[in-house]
Amino acid sequence: MGRGRPRAFDVEERLDRAMEVFWRHGYEGAALSDLTAAMGINRPSLYAAYGNKEQLFRKALERYLNGPGGYLERALEAPTARQVAEEVLRGAIRATTAEGRPRGCLVVQGALATGEDAAPVREEVLAHRRAAHAALRERLERAQAEGDLPPHVDPGDLARYLWTTADGLSVQAAGGATREELDRVADLALAGWPS
Repeated sequence: MGRGRPRAFDVEERLDRAMEVFWRHGYEGAALSDLTAAMGINRPSLYAAYGNKEQLFRKALERYLNGPGGYLERALEAPTARQVAEEVLRGAIRATTAEGRPRGCLVVQGALATGEDAAPVREEVLAHRRAAHAALRERLERAQAEGDLPPHVDPGDLARYLWTTADGLSVQAAGGATREELDRVADLALAGWPS
């Protein structure tokens, strides 16, 4: 049985390049010509390997969430709620200021400013954001049940506060704030941690 002609390029490496284009420009700002140029392939090869632009974005988003933007999973494993919070904020800072990577967050920048044609992409990004909030809220609820958070604190509000701060750090990073400046902001946010 014959094997098909092998692809002349590394699918995963090219996906990293596409992820960076979406990260820099957002979904709608990333033109197919930008994507094919960055990936070093033509349109037919892009469609054959990844599907259409929306499918490519979904794959790039998944790659981001399992790579540079995957700090939440590590943070949720921290032993205390305060350490979870610190890992969320420091993870956001590391992801949004890493040398050689785009500044800011693909999830924050990727699909917030989109038109009606991109509604499915925007909804996918929002679903990821909702899932991240729910996972953080559940971890904080567990911390509260274990006596690690005071009973008067609402874990849902605290999770939203942390994500709002992390998103703000991302926006500041995209605007040129340094890692040191953002670390000081995280220090201020954590100074008010409920005890």
